[in-house]
Amino acid sequence: MQNFTFYAPTYFVFGKDTEKQAGSMVKQFGGTKVLIHYGGGSVVRSGLLDRVKASLEAEGISYTELGGVKPNPRSGLVYEGIKLCKEEKVDFILAVGGGSTIDSSKAIASGVVYDGDFWDFYCGKPIEKALPVGTILTIAAAGSEGSPDSVITREEDMMKRGASGNAIRPRFSILNPALTQTLPPYQTAAGITDIMAHLYERYLTNTEEVEVTDRLIEALLLTMKHEGPRVIEDPNNYEARANIMWAGMMAHNNSCGVGRSQDWNSHNIEHELSALYDCAHGAGLAVTMPAVFRYVMNHNVMRFAQVATRVWGCSMDFAHPEATALEGIAKMQAFFTSIGMPSDFAGIGAKEEDIPTLVENLCCGNGRDGTISGFVTLDKEDCTRIYKMMV
Repeated sequence: MQNFTFYAPTYFVFGKDTEKQAGSMVKQFGGTKVLIHYGGGSVVRSGLLDRVKASLEAEGISYTELGGVKPNPRSGLVYEGIKLCKEEKVDFILAVGGGSTIDSSKAIASGVVYDGDFWDFYCGKPIEKALPVGTILTIAAAGSEGSPDSVITREEDMMKRGASGNAIRPRFSILNPALTQTLPPYQTAAGITDIMAHLYERYLTNTEEVEVTDRLIEALLLTMKHEGPRVIEDPNNYEARANIMWAGMMAHNNSCGVGRSQDWNSHNIEHELSALYDCAHGAGLAVTMPAVFRYVMNHNVMRFAQVATRVWGCSMDFAHPEATALEGIAKMQAFFTSIGMPSDFAGIGAKEEDIPTLVENLCCGNGRDGTISGFVTLDKEDCTRIYKMMV
């Protein structure tokens, strides 16, 4: 296990009707003028936005609002939010929505207190200062409610990149599983896939002797394997929703990733798909992960065989561990398909003729040197072959 530091100070408020505590939580963390940032009409139609406003008003906290966040959040709205916050002298940002809304809020928070272009942070500059952010989560997926990370798509070239820093880790996150019960099955399934991807990205490590975090990851994968079909069958199953929501946070606040190298190649490869085609991130990952895993499997076949036996119930073939590894990948892909996720390019609207563009943006866009690194370092030829495996 590697040396590490771990700092995760987010205050979590979990359970039914907890969104009514938004005002008291903002007040607890020093907010006096709030930007309420949210996405589309569901937050309005459900009455959630009105409940949040009432909670702020009850505490005497003023607010302004900015809606319009889209899946795969865009830079244009971030710039608009930064301008609005400066004009209105906002000192706290409250994200009401899913990972896209939270990521957009984090980007705004970093840009308000920065003299340059917020995109600098999405080119590798660490975020060391930001306005405080709180969240009210409406979909279990991205884990942004507990993480120091944000992903934004730059509209001028549709480049999708991430930024990180403890300054943008939410001060508090309100998690009411009941708020996710009205989600369409496809969005629920995409969220489940994203959560599992966050776990696999940490499981694929080149660090030896990391049994504690291996077991944590396996437990959370088993939870998703159990709860995923239950919530697809019965969207109103609160207990299944609750387990998925907490697993989503645990999967990405890095408690499962400390002391070990991590991968993130599947995420990088998928980001180009959701940037170009605007597909759901989880759906893109359902297509990407099996191809990536099959391509890199022989780098450490026993790592794939281990998760195959411990999570997917495969029998270990000691004479041919690659057979066990492949069986585990096949069972993972079959699980994604069973909950309604796509399995190939056609399922996400991707086109084989776009592969050269995808590879160029992936390996060379935004200052990259022609490779992406993680569990295995991949060059343009590798990435081309992986994309072709998805067709």
